[in-house]
Amino acid sequence: MLKEVLIVEGKADVIAVKRAVEADCITTGGFHITRRTLENISAAYKRRGIIILTDPDSAGENIRRFLSKKFPDAKHAYIPRDEATANDDVGIEQASPEAIRKALSKVRTLEIIPREEFTAAEMIAFKLSGGMESSRLRDKVGAALGIGYGNVKTFVRRLNNYGVTRAEFMEALRNVAPIDS
Repeated sequence: MLKEVLIVEGKADVIAVKRAVEADCITTGGFHITRRTLENISAAYKRRGIIILTDPDSAGENIRRFLSKKFPDAKHAYIPRDEATANDDVGIEQASPEAIRKALSKVRTLEIIPREEFTAAEMIAFKLSGGMESSRLRDKVGAALGIGYGNVKTFVRRLNNYGVTRAEFMEALRNVAPIDS
């Protein structure tokens, strides 16, 4: 049983999570989160902690951003889009139990004072920006690091805000795409 309570978007997500792990879940019901739901999330946050596990799409990211502002010490788990897609639908409910367990094994917490370790300019140097394969590479590196997919600006922000170390980044990059010498 997970100590933290998982925050997911809908009932189908709860079913998928329960196939993967034993955990308590609270559903947001999409982006129109009621006051009662926020009160339940707040209680869980104070008592046990929460892990935000939203869909890897724009609606899920909006919900994650909203909840992150209200609950700054929340933990975050990301399932890569390709592991949460089936039948032309994207969502936690489409993810395999293995993908959910893998995401939960890479949980990250936002740092109170973000670092400025990584820059957008570096992403160009590492071929994570500006190239034909940049988006795909960012997706793979983000999955390896457990920070999810994002455009370059979002990706750099997550690298810095989730405390990814230079060593972790370089190892993930080497595992995804060997670096030219």
